[in-house]
Amino acid sequence: MPGTTPTPAGTARELDDSPTLWALLARRAELTPDTPVLIQAAPDPADDRTITFGALRDRAERVAAGLYGMGVRPGTVVAWQLPTRIETVLLSFALARIGAVQSPVIPFYRDREVGFALRESKAEFFAVPGLWRGFDHTAMAGRLGARGVFRAYGAADLPDGDPAVLPAPPADGTSVRWIYWTSGTTSDPKGVLHTDRSLIAGGSCLAHALRLGPRDVGSMAFPFAHIAGPDYTVMLLLYGFPAVLFEKFAMPDALDGYRRHGVTVAGGSTAFYSMFLAEQRKNPAEPLLPALRLLAGGGAPKPPELYHAVVRELGCQLTHGYGMTEVPMITMGSPDDTAEHLATTEGRPPARMSIRITAPDGTPLPVGTDGEVRLRGEAVCRGYLNQDGAPGPFDEHGYLITGDLGRLTPDGYLVLTGRSKDVIIRKGENISAKEIEDLVHLLPEVGDVAVIGLPDPERGERVCAVVEQPPGAAPLTLQRMTDHLRAQGLARHKLPEQLELLDALPRNEALRKVLKYKLRERFA
Repeated sequence: MPGTTPTPAGTARELDDSPTLWALLARRAELTPDTPVLIQAAPDPADDRTITFGALRDRAERVAAGLYGMGVRPGTVVAWQLPTRIETVLLSFALARIGAVQSPVIPFYRDREVGFALRESKAEFFAVPGLWRGFDHTAMAGRLGARGVFRAYGAADLPDGDPAVLPAPPADGTSVRWIYWTSGTTSDPKGVLHTDRSLIAGGSCLAHALRLGPRDVGSMAFPFAHIAGPDYTVMLLLYGFPAVLFEKFAMPDALDGYRRHGVTVAGGSTAFYSMFLAEQRKNPAEPLLPALRLLAGGGAPKPPELYHAVVRELGCQLTHGYGMTEVPMITMGSPDDTAEHLATTEGRPPARMSIRITAPDGTPLPVGTDGEVRLRGEAVCRGYLNQDGAPGPFDEHGYLITGDLGRLTPDGYLVLTGRSKDVIIRKGENISAKEIEDLVHLLPEVGDVAVIGLPDPERGERVCAVVEQPPGAAPLTLQRMTDHLRAQGLARHKLPEQLELLDALPRNEALRKVLKYKLRERFA
């Protein structure tokens, strides 16, 4: 009612109706201007820095004015390749204030991927960190002939100006203002087109599922340039709590930052859960992170045993979700879901996300039937950049074809069973790689596993398990693994015929996903 001051939690549902990301920040800054939003964790605690919601809005507007003075206008394409820092978030919101088109690039990418992104997006400006972690990004930009290159690593690097020169903030949240890049693990990356509204819708799904509040402290240990960056930031704006930023995430060095800032919510992806577990197991009697109450993430399959190990050993809840560059958040587990749902499903979709399970030709399948996962909703991207007549990602009914396989349970939870390209066809029989991976993961000699199909002249494809073992584990043998799988009831035709042991599975640098294509190339 008029005159009532709403609490942050009470306004979250209203805030996610904001038309643009800038409007969402402006409304949060009005509600809780003095509340911290970003905490930069440094190796030396004396160098930690904090910025409030109000200061984020005010400083971003000054940076926007400086960018405007450089020639950035509504619709100008600005690429940025920056680490997870307060300055990166400031620059991104400054661009959102102007209404520029942003093209974030993961900071670990090099000439090939960055050059492709700059060419395809036709970026007129390119923000870089300079020399970062031993690599000269400015020199790379010069090699690539990038336009409008400027450094945006420290506070002194950011442009500054008088906000009075700025035009009105953009009011339309449905125009394409974001170009995110798929990983390009098997071909050139795709430029995924997003709007402010699609990013807000994705972040809202995450925020409302996790049941967080103003007393929580989150964390970003992944690249802010990843699609998870705005996902997480929207959650902070909706519920009015801070997140600790880690420019470099490495165990065990990062643990001090989690502890001294009392992080209550951590995560990233399955690999992050495993890293926390590995550290906890070094000293099982002492809680690794005393304030931690929730691990949450997505981006890669989660074996059920990993859920149970986290709850049992870390003493916190684990909620896992399903998202992709094309749809930043599709489903998410909630802390009040049952253990069975949290261990074996990816959670439920929000009200504005429609999931359809179909046959390969697009025919809808009944609940409980495995098939292709297709999506329609506000968080879904607008398509790909420069498709040049290539088939789009949508079917004739407007559903995004994800390439994932799964089924819906009668109570509306999504179970993923693999990728369409992850189905191994052995002697004409379809075999799910994920089914085998979940069972192999139960072995104590297994830290992580990837099951792949390899060409075979007799079988068509043979099943190969590639295992990363934990430190000190006895060498796993094929006989030991297949005996275990038989005891778990796995059908004989699904048993792996080949076992490979690696010190570390190949992963990407963003959410540490296993790169199966590299394994296929190596062992084919």
